[in-house]
Amino acid sequence: MVTDEQKRRERAQAVGLFRYQLICPALDSGLSTKARGRLVREIAGRHHTDPFGTAVKYSRDTLDRWIRRYRAGGFEELVPSTRASSPRTDTVTLDLAAALKRENPARTAAQVQRILRASAGWSPSESTLLRHFHRLELIGPAAGDTPVVFGRFEAENPNDRWTGDALHGPRIGGRKTYLFAFLDDHSRLVTGYRFGFSEDTVRLGVALEPALAARGVPASVYVDNGSCFVDAWLLRACAKLGVRLVHSTPHRPQGRGKIERFFRTVREQFLVEVADTTADELTAAGTDHRTALLELNRLLTGWIETGYHRRTHSETGQSPLDRWDAGWVRCNQTPAMPTAPDLSEAFLWSEYRTVTKTATVSLHGNTFQVDAGLVGRKVELVFSPFDLETVEVRYQGKSHGTALPHTITRHVHPKARAEIPDQPMPAATGIDYLTLTAQTHHEQVRADRRIGYDALFGGSDEGEVPGQPSIDDILDRNVASA
Repeated sequence: MVTDEQKRRERAQAVGLFRYQLICPALDSGLSTKARGRLVREIAGRHHTDPFGTAVKYSRDTLDRWIRRYRAGGFEELVPSTRASSPRTDTVTLDLAAALKRENPARTAAQVQRILRASAGWSPSESTLLRHFHRLELIGPAAGDTPVVFGRFEAENPNDRWTGDALHGPRIGGRKTYLFAFLDDHSRLVTGYRFGFSEDTVRLGVALEPALAARGVPASVYVDNGSCFVDAWLLRACAKLGVRLVHSTPHRPQGRGKIERFFRTVREQFLVEVADTTADELTAAGTDHRTALLELNRLLTGWIETGYHRRTHSETGQSPLDRWDAGWVRCNQTPAMPTAPDLSEAFLWSEYRTVTKTATVSLHGNTFQVDAGLVGRKVELVFSPFDLETVEVRYQGKSHGTALPHTITRHVHPKARAEIPDQPMPAATGIDYLTLTAQTHHEQVRADRRIGYDALFGGSDEGEVPGQPSIDDILDRNVASA
């Protein structure tokens, strides 16, 4: 059975990831002290939904404390302790303190503390009262806050910050394409790029993984709030590589101007030379969707590497490639290249499952046999989205080997659907079912003579009306006109 300690550990991991995502915008090293303070106050002034669906609000002191912890010890410092503890302050005293604060909002926490000591002989600490008041929203934001002023920003060094986004591309064989791209903020170098037929997490990963392998690990990645950019996989990958994932504020595109300017260049200099095609045009040219997509990516690579990267940028006065190289020489550093195992681990997906009494787990319709010692425990299943037959089992951070496939009905993750079906469309049979049923009905009517239609219309020697057409003539005429 799942123990309380395991539940606390899982909740602690979820809380750690939530805290990391919350403070990510304030971890940017390029922010000044005042800008960071305004940003933290803005985060503290908003309500957030925690991993358990509760609307929460945190004070600036709490956010500053999390930032200091992350800088000192990384992600693990954001994970709360799983040790079970009981509250030290009784709820009656806290309720009385809140009532005193509501009675006179001008009272400070220190004043409430004095009143409690005078009336009850004891009071919680001032910091405890402050946390309680913030939790109940009895203390508003600091007065005199001024609106955020957006100025020109540029990362000091290469790989300090990448900006990622997606662009709607041309139609290939009638299918719409999407371009995922990542731009280095300092040099304007395009670190990763790829056209695909879907705007999803898998196509995002195909553009990001080669960028990390070729250009190194950035300090932060700045993206919007699209579904592919807020996927749990991207947050896990960034946490594994030590990358700060920063999401822009909804409906405020400030900060993504450089990538938008690059997309404008793509539209004006590259896409203007690419014409939309239909499925019939691909067939007439003797090609298919997959080959046409590969050709589009090949053309894009040639344009970026030989054109965009080597032309002088209008704002920096240098070509992106020269500015990239000069930046590393100036700071006397080299890109932080990830190791192959670290990169592979970052791009794996994981899900949690509870092991049944028969020592099996299920994952998207597949059933696996695991170690019998894990019965009743909640384990982490780590896998590649393109291979659901090979699943590693982990418990409390330790590997317990590869699960043994028992029943396999799905070979890839539902989100990892192929852009282009492997099987061609079946050829038309040429069979018209409705025409066949109409012909069958016609034959049945011709064969059914129980009512004696010939006697009514003619065509028989007994009782026919002279000059009238026979039933066979009428049926043949109706079929011909239909």
